[in-house]
Amino acid sequence: MENNRWNRRNALRMLLYATLYVIGTVATCVSGSIHPVFFVCYQITAGLLLSGVVIKAFDEIKAPGAAACFSAAMILVFIVIKDAAAWHVIPVIIIAILAEIVRRVCCYRWKGDLIATVIMTFSTFGYYGQIWFNRDYTYTCAIEEMPSGYADGLMAASPAWILPVVVLIGVAVSVLIINLTARIFKLNR
Repeated sequence: MENNRWNRRNALRMLLYATLYVIGTVATCVSGSIHPVFFVCYQITAGLLLSGVVIKAFDEIKAPGAAACFSAAMILVFIVIKDAAAWHVIPVIIIAILAEIVRRVCCYRWKGDLIATVIMTFSTFGYYGQIWFNRDYTYTCAIEEMPSGYADGLMAASPAWILPVVVLIGVAVSVLIINLTARIFKLNR
């Protein structure tokens, strides 16, 4: 089967999907500038914008390394925009490793691709996870970078209990988009 190994065609496909993944991730991050609630809800937005691209790529490319390509593209963007801090890069590396392991264990079949796709939607965790795990830093950055009142709105919109709620809704949205994409593009389930 042509899609179970790397070749020129799959590399070009992956380049396209990785580009779309980066665009979707950037759109997710930019949405946070609209209102603090969108920042808090990054995982939901990521599930909505990234799941279709990732599952389509995983369906077409059954070779090891597809998840790593998505994360490598994100890290390259972090380097270009001079934002390659550990709290951004390490989560992206971890999600790639987890997704690669899941896909391999599940023999690059639907179940593994579905789980790995959900994992890959956590590309923005390094940004929004700071809200709960590094609140002082997040507040200081929001005061420096955002309009007046944004930082206080962000802190008010992000009580500790909201993190698991956002993650669960984000995962549910991701699974919904994966199944919708599978129907529209008649993916191999």
